[in-house]
Amino acid sequence: MTLATILKEKTFGLITVNPEMLISDVVNVMTAKRIGAVLVVEPGGSLVGIVSERDIVRSLSTAAAATLQLTAAALMTRKPTTAGPEISVATAMEIMTEGRFRHLPILEEGALVGLVSIGDVVKARLTQQEHEVDTLRAYVVGGS
Repeated sequence: MTLATILKEKTFGLITVNPEMLISDVVNVMTAKRIGAVLVVEPGGSLVGIVSERDIVRSLSTAAAATLQLTAAALMTRKPTTAGPEISVATAMEIMTEGRFRHLPILEEGALVGLVSIGDVVKARLTQQEHEVDTLRAYVVGGS
């Protein structure tokens, strides 16, 4: 299974913010959409970073309420690790585990096409394993 398969099954579109959006507004977007990260995209559509709950919490621990007046550009992780839609779910899981992050932007021919979370990847992997188990059961029962 590839990341393209996960992207086809996602129920809502890509959630992005512009670099000048205040973190207070970014938090409102994340809360309303019930997501843990947003992609920061320039007006031309190119990916420049990602802001996650973790980025916001880290800033709150040092800058307190002033964090809410910062821009997405001030807190974002610049040049996030990305992947193509053709990579496998297992490879995506390895990339995310090794990099210690939970969201992976997906680029196709340089264009942003989606975002997968560790939850998406784990769900896909479990579905894949369930299918494999069902196939093996059918084989064993049919072969007896």
